[in-house]
Order: sequence, then C-alpha cells, then structure tokens
Amino acid sequence: MELIGTTNIDFMSRRKLALMCSAILILVGLGSLFSRGLNWGIEFTGGTLVEVAYEAPIQIADIRAQLEEAGLVDAVVQYFGTSRDVSIRLPVIAEEGTAEVSTRTLEALRGPSGEVLTATTDNRVQQCIRDDSGPVPCTVQMRRIEFIGPQFGEELAETGGLAMLAALALIMLYVAFRFEWKFAVGSVVALAHDVLIAIGIFSILQLEFTQQVLAALLAVIGYSLNDTIVVFDRIRENFRKVRKGTPVEIMNKSINQTLRRTLLTSVTTLLVLLALFFLGGEVIRGFALALIIGVIVGTYSSIFVASPIVLTLGLSRDDMMPIKKEGADQEQILP
Repeated sequence: MELIGTTNIDFMSRRKLALMCSAILILVGLGSLFSRGLNWGIEFTGGTLVEVAYEAPIQIADIRAQLEEAGLVDAVVQYFGTSRDVSIRLPVIAEEGTAEVSTRTLEALRGPSGEVLTATTDNRVQQCIRDDSGPVPCTVQMRRIEFIGPQFGEELAETGGLAMLAALALIMLYVAFRFEWKFAVGSVVALAHDVLIAIGIFSILQLEFTQQVLAALLAVIGYSLNDTIVVFDRIRENFRKVRKGTPVEIMNKSINQTLRRTLLTSVTTLLVLLALFFLGGEVIRGFALALIIGVIVGTYSSIFVASPIVLTLGLSRDDMMPIKKEGADQEQILP
C-alpha cells in the first residue's frame, strides 16, 4: 500500500551526477585546506584569556568596540555567569607579553579618564578605576588573566580529530551490526563527506575555526547519521516486503517514502539554527553556521551519497533476507 502523498522522484538516476558534484566540492575544499589551511581560533593558536567584572550590566558590542579602538582586534568577547561578568579572549600579539596585553585591555575598558588602581584581596589582584576628581566606586575589575599556549592548542586539535575518527569507527561498527557491512561503509562515507565539505567551506571562506565549531561538527555526525539510518531502515524493510523490483527501484521507493520526514526534520532544525545565527550573537555564530552547513549537506548526503554508495557495493535482495536457522522450517513432531 502506497503512502498518501508519497513522491515518485528517480533519485538513483542522478546518483552519478551527485557523486561527481560531491567529489568536486571535497577536492576544492581539500585544496584550500592544504594551501590556505584553517583560520584557527585562539583555543588552537594560543592567546590571552582576560576575565573582568562590571558593577552594572554591560553590552558585549560596547566592549568589542572599545577594544577595537585600542587596536585589540579579533577579540572574542562573551558573558560568563551574568551580564556583568565578561570573558575576553585575545590572540597572540607579537612582542607583547601577558602583562602588557592585560594592561592594554583594562585601559581600553576603563575609558578616557581615570587611572588604574591595584589592590590585593584574597591573593587575587583586582584593578579598579577612579577619575581625576578622586576615588570612585570600582566600575571594572580584573578577575583573572591566563595565557593559552600554542602547545595546548595543538593537543586540542589532535584530540578533536581523534574524537571524530573514533566516532566514525564506532558508527561503522554499529551500522554493520544492525544492518549489513555495505550499509556501514555507505554511512561512514556519507558522514566523512559531510565533515569534509563543512571543513572545506570554513577553509575557503577563512571563517574562524573555534572549539565551538569542532563541537558542531561532532553534532553534525550524529544528526546526519540519524537521517541515514531512517532511510536504511526503510530500504531493508522494502527489500523484504517488495517481491518484484530491482535494487534501484526499491531504493528509490524507500527514499521517496522517507523524503517528507527528512525534509520536515531538516527545515524545522534549520529554522532554529537560523534564529541562533542571526540573533544569538557573535560568539555562537560560528557554531550555528557549522550546524547549518552540516544539516544541509547531511540531508543531501543521506539521499544522494549513502544510498548510491551501498548500491555501488552490490547490495542485493539476498543480503537483506533474514538468516534461517537450520531445521526452523520443519514442523516439530510431538511423540
């Protein structure tokens, strides 16, 4: 029985063109990756972390503008805890140490008037502001200064890459156990396709690659796998139910039956991510963008990459038939 409103699109006839387009995108991305590299964030390249506290809520945009006026560009500014507690991450500045960077940061934040007072409380240095007329209540305090070395960034990049490879290996084992090894290969190729295209876009556009973007790529793996598993499950079901039809016809039928669910999930997810991208602020924008790219590419790969790869590996009806136990088809004779 056909599902109401099921489409009848011949996806498999376009599989060669789709795989060719994917190969071109991946090659272009890899070329940019090897020639230009990624625009690493300070978590990977190293830099200075400065935490300050205000007595009243402050706008992130105002702080960023003050830093840029002082020549402290490419600073990552975000709240931590409340709207009065601010974390500022600055890239490595040539010929300047941590102390010089922190002093320049505080001078930029305290405004044109006043001088910096230094007081030690509970073994922690706090820096306050006063103007020329005399002491005033402290409006900004230096809470913490921390230098992030490049070696830590290299270890973070290495562990992130290993985490991604471990996720792909575990996914391959899971899909092979639940379905069949050809499905496992198809799913891992599709996931690697999604990650490579997303990284390639970040390299081509030289978008900042931060720790949040790395987390988004790991989330993309889970999202894309979910779509692929839904399609694979319907393919297995139809191979067992449909007596007539070639593997190409059965795969087309399965993709069309799950197409509405796939598109509905992707569109609703994209609406949330677009809201985060445009309204979530500068700090979360890279995370949202990586997920937007991943959702779009993941939806495409679950249709035009995963299934064609399985078909190329020679999936047949015999692969989908349950294994019969020896003697299961014989009637048990009671004494």
